Amino acid sequence: MEDLNRTYNSVLSIAGSDSGGCAGIQADIKSISACGAFAATVITATTAQNTQGVTDIHAIPIAHLEKQLDAVLSDIYFGAIKIGMLHSCEVINMVAAKLTEYKATNIVLDPVMISTSGHKLIADDAIECLKDFLPKVSLITPNIPEAELLINEKINVDNMKAMAQKIGEQFQVSVLLKGGHVDNDSFIMTDVFYVHKTKTVKIITNPRVNTTNIHGTGCSLSSSIAAYLSLGFSMDEAITKGCNYVNQAIAAGKDKILGHGNGPINHFGL
Repeated sequence: MEDLNRTYNSVLSIAGSDSGGCAGIQADIKSISACGAFAATVITATTAQNTQGVTDIHAIPIAHLEKQLDAVLSDIYFGAIKIGMLHSCEVINMVAAKLTEYKATNIVLDPVMISTSGHKLIADDAIECLKDFLPKVSLITPNIPEAELLINEKINVDNMKAMAQKIGEQFQVSVLLKGGHVDNDSFIMTDVFYVHKTKTVKIITNPRVNTTNIHGTGCSLSSSIAAYLSLGFSMDEAITKGCNYVNQAIAAGKDKILGHGNGPINHFGL
């Protein structure tokens, strides 16, 4: 019988690479590690990126993407899968097929479509393919601009609960709607978790931190949730712990300096 004390709790991150180290695969590895799980990766694209923005995107050839997926999924058991940037229909369909083939569970998808600097990271036709993929995952974690793109409606502090429920019902999936982009003067950060199975809504609050060092928060949140799922926590617990972890990492990095733009969160609180 397998010794559970000697078995890594593993998470697979399927996402793009950030050469600046603030977001993407790099942020995922740091978050997963900081939360106590083992990180493996499949890289969908590389980006020329720093704290000031994205200047180029290079798609990984689809044949090599398939080889990456087969290599890790055929060998390693993953307690959770985190998905980030899927920039084309071809990539989305390949990832969906492989996760079905290998019977992957606890799939957390961050619908990365627009970078923090406003750079579009996904082809227009891929947005519709992504929508078709959403019902096949366990949880999606859109921010406000991404959620608005999914349902073509404006979202504000007053309708966040209703919009999270609408997204969940439209795409038949649980939703963590992140409130970081909500324009208000509150000292509280509010995220809304809609549980599709039970049709219930949970509000998660944390202190709002005054800083511009928030590059990679979305990647870090989705990957930390996946890490906690791999450690055996329920979805509800994993989301609460993930939101708390990222909030603490933002606070720990609020005065740090990296580059000339928006810096990263401090994943290890150093």
